[in-house]
Amino acid sequence: METSYFHRNHEKPTIETSFRVRLLNGSSNPGLADAVSCCLNIEKCKSEVKTFANGEISIKVTDNVRGDDCFIVQPTSANGAVDVNTAMMELLLMIHTLKLSSAKRITAIVPYFAYSRQDRKVQARVPISASAVAQLIQAMGVDRVVTLDLHCGQIQGFFRNMPVDNLMMFPEFCNYIKRQTWFDQRTTVVVSPDAGGVERANVMADRLGASHIVTILKRRKEAGKVDSMQTVGNVEGFTCIIVDDMVDTAGTLVKACDLLKEMGAVRVIACASHGILTDPACQRLNDCVALEQLIVSDSISQTESMSKCSKLVVLPIAPLLAQTISLLHKDQSVSSLFKQ
Repeated sequence: METSYFHRNHEKPTIETSFRVRLLNGSSNPGLADAVSCCLNIEKCKSEVKTFANGEISIKVTDNVRGDDCFIVQPTSANGAVDVNTAMMELLLMIHTLKLSSAKRITAIVPYFAYSRQDRKVQARVPISASAVAQLIQAMGVDRVVTLDLHCGQIQGFFRNMPVDNLMMFPEFCNYIKRQTWFDQRTTVVVSPDAGGVERANVMADRLGASHIVTILKRRKEAGKVDSMQTVGNVEGFTCIIVDDMVDTAGTLVKACDLLKEMGAVRVIACASHGILTDPACQRLNDCVALEQLIVSDSISQTESMSKCSKLVVLPIAPLLAQTISLLHKDQSVSSLFKQ
């Protein structure tokens, strides 16, 4: 795992208030919670997450949290131990448990927000699952939600009259890229893999000082399957940096890399905030000659994926989350983290 080159100050935040910070986590990414705990220089709150023989989840918070400022670090993602829906249920029950335990304030830190791709009705008789998930989390009594690079920024509006902080990963990507020997502003272009990601690509291009932006237009037969692709913009002789919010099976990403290489790109690098990397993603990435590196965050545990994919670079988000927790606890602005 790469060290963090985030543009903020990396000193351990000092927290001095009249009520304590309590850090808890479920089973989806305990390593991330441990890293945040280390950055904050505090111990995690003692809790137990167990599963009964019939599959039901049992939650118990051992420490007293009455009057405390509680932060739950729980990406709603799968790993070898739990699936997406189990991770979601753990989050809901932990919020409910803290509410019943008289916690002063409950903040759910959900770096990867499951069901975010189902954010609108694209055909008749289908749910808006992202809205349903938001309503479930809010119904449990949470006071604030912190996410990382939501698939669609409008998902924040699914939480009714409640603050949602959508953190951004692009400064981390930019600082990593700027440290590479091959980086040259004049020969670098930022590529948006679809029309919806142009704004994200534009922000990253401004931070890098890239030459220009290129957009890939896709036609899909169905969800997850691309029929055809074409580029809008020149990539010949340039280093292409593809920016997306997530990579799942990597089929679309591999096709985009091959297309850019065919169009004359010198080098293709991909950045994605969330590396879901469902099989056969790692095999596809390894077999893709056009792609040099895939840079992701550790919002989802990458332990297994790193052993299977040699092109994977993982940037830690624990320093960012720790600074966010410190600022929220002291009622200070979170947006200050992302100012140039």
